[in-house]
Amino acid sequence: MDKSHYFYRNVTFSRKDNKTSLADIYNPTLTSPLEDWLGTIISLADGQHTVQELLDYLRTHYRGMTPANFENTVESVFDRLIEGKLVLFSEKSVELPYYLAEPIESLDIKKAKKLMHEDGHTQH
Repeated sequence: MDKSHYFYRNVTFSRKDNKTSLADIYNPTLTSPLEDWLGTIISLADGQHTVQELLDYLRTHYRGMTPANFENTVESVFDRLIEGKLVLFSEKSVELPYYLAEPIESLDIKKAKKLMHEDGHTQH
């Protein structure tokens, strides 16, 4: 995994009660909760930060006591997200479309559906 690449989400998501879930734009009350690591990366996958920046940010939460397998764990999480096409990589920063930029709770659902349809974006 190239740590200089930017990462961005390719799915709509929900952020409630400090928990991240995948969300269905056509049925916003239908969500699929994500494991903590998966949810953290999905919620931070804004297309404006590199993998290295993510690693540096996450390390700050360990206050100098980062687990020995930390990078392998993060890489494994990325592998799972990439396999499902939930997160993608780019050599340059990416401006997310309206319907992916914020949690579904912050979106105008009608506008999000319209833009998603116009873009030909399908949910995974």
